[in-house]
Amino acid sequence: MAGSSTLSRVDGVTAPALAAGWRATLDNYLELTKPRIIVLLLITTYAAMLMAQRGFPPLLLTLWTLLGGALASASGGAFNCVWDRDIDGMMKRTAHRPVAAGRISVTAALVYAAILAIVSFAMLYLLVNPLAAWLALGGNAFYVFIYTMWLKRATPLNIVIGGAAGAVPPLVGWAAVTHQIGSPALGLFALIFLWTPPHFWALALMTNIDYDKANIPMFPNVYGTVRTKREILYYSVLMVAMSLALYPLHVMGPLFFGAAAVLGAIFLRDAWRLLGDATKRSPRALFKYSLVYLALMCVAMVADKVTRL
Repeated sequence: MAGSSTLSRVDGVTAPALAAGWRATLDNYLELTKPRIIVLLLITTYAAMLMAQRGFPPLLLTLWTLLGGALASASGGAFNCVWDRDIDGMMKRTAHRPVAAGRISVTAALVYAAILAIVSFAMLYLLVNPLAAWLALGGNAFYVFIYTMWLKRATPLNIVIGGAAGAVPPLVGWAAVTHQIGSPALGLFALIFLWTPPHFWALALMTNIDYDKANIPMFPNVYGTVRTKREILYYSVLMVAMSLALYPLHVMGPLFFGAAAVLGAIFLRDAWRLLGDATKRSPRALFKYSLVYLALMCVAMVADKVTRL
């Protein structure tokens, strides 16, 4: 699971030894794409497709959309590993990455990332539709040029603004089915956008020493853990309120509202517990639950749309 893999690196667990020969090369190039992030993005993409179709979309459309989206995300991950190779090498959570560790050269990684981006755009443009292709390319460009190359090293609000990149996949999924952008997709975009700061800052609370060493202005090591925990609570309240507002705004129905209320209450409980806990137990619990929360909210959105035919 993505959360377990990330937390094992936070705890300093040694990365497993790679296989030799061609298998090691494949493993390195796969790791370069940040596959755990791709899985999460594809879940939100497919959820939007299911909502737009109000059922299962055509198999080939699903295949090309998810494959094109995966390649776009893989390209962004590879570009990120190239640009951040200096700071990745300073942090135990990222020191194992192939470019930072010297297992893949900068030139090879750049060529690989560029090919992935070109193939992704061509696949989505020709086999899905132009809007889906441009949305995926735009989200990828935002992640690489705005977040990775600018915001990450410039401001402690990096993840707040940069979170927009990770919220684009639902727009791609909805556009793939409808050739336009609908309000449920925008609702999922807003949910992911507001979910990103508490999710990532919970992780950052466990790795703020690493960020200090790499001179990255992440919120906890700029403003301290106390303020970060308050900000996590504020964003959590805003996220839950936004999700509940989708019902009176007639974007989602009563089934989603009930699920959002229950799942949101648990999220707020975990965010509240951060305030009185000086250990890493509460940040760990919130980080792990945030992954479950997003997945279940996607399920609730799909179920709500499909049952209201």
